[in-house]
Amino acid sequence: MKNKQIKLLTLCFIQKENKILLAMKKRGFGAGRYNGYGGKVEANENIKEAAKREMLEESTLKIKKLEKKAILKFDSEKFEKIQEVHVFEIKEYEGEPKETEEMKPKWFDINKIPYKEMWPDDEYWLPKYLEGKKFKASFKFDKNDKVIEHEIKEVKKL
Repeated sequence: MKNKQIKLLTLCFIQKENKILLAMKKRGFGAGRYNGYGGKVEANENIKEAAKREMLEESTLKIKKLEKKAILKFDSEKFEKIQEVHVFEIKEYEGEPKETEEMKPKWFDINKIPYKEMWPDDEYWLPKYLEGKKFKASFKFDKNDKVIEHEIKEVKKL
């Protein structure tokens, strides 16, 4: 992951009891996969503002409180920049998730997460997130989106 610029992104998850809210990406990067909500950090906003904006745009939910849980770095020969994704747990929000042009929401039982319909790295780090751990992780993909290298380190704070 050397000599490439960084592209800042957000990723947000909501949990209720033993369920997690995921959404099917309907268009653009990652289309056809379940994921959390998030996207690019715009030039005029900080990471938390971007997370809140993306959640509102993609789910119609208004975020009241969120907590950063992880920083993930992704590299691939297909990427011009390293994707640095700041992962947030949504603690409080207003509204109910609605389908938008970009995302179709679905609640999943924590024990029935559809990893085969998600990014291949998710099965490495999402269980740590679900355990409430804070961590930093890095992943390298081949041209077919297969994870060829990864490292996950738990941290006390981000």
